[in-house]
Amino acid sequence: MIKDYSKHYNDLSRLMGELGAEIPATMSGFNSLHKASTAEGALSSKTKELIALGIAITVRCDGCIAFHVHDALKSGASSEEIVETIGVSVLMGGGPALMYGCEALEALNQFVVLENN
Repeated sequence: MIKDYSKHYNDLSRLMGELGAEIPATMSGFNSLHKASTAEGALSSKTKELIALGIAITVRCDGCIAFHVHDALKSGASSEEIVETIGVSVLMGGGPALMYGCEALEALNQFVVLENN
């Protein structure tokens, strides 16, 4: 079954907001960590999002794939860069990463269509 990654992204964003209302200090800390970790530095935000996507694929996290494909595109990553990131993830994660790499490709395809509409 193919997931709707845009819907998944939006649903998780909403749920993280709800969780933030329940555990505001934890979510605030996580949000600060995310912003600091992906900020421009010696590595660009784009590079950091591609690294995060590679990790998301190898640890098999659907939600992370949705977020990091979305955020990689927003940070200026091309489809080709995202596909090459999927390839490196397969190298490092083997067969299971191949399956989640296919999920990441589907997420990419869906987000690209949304960007072009």
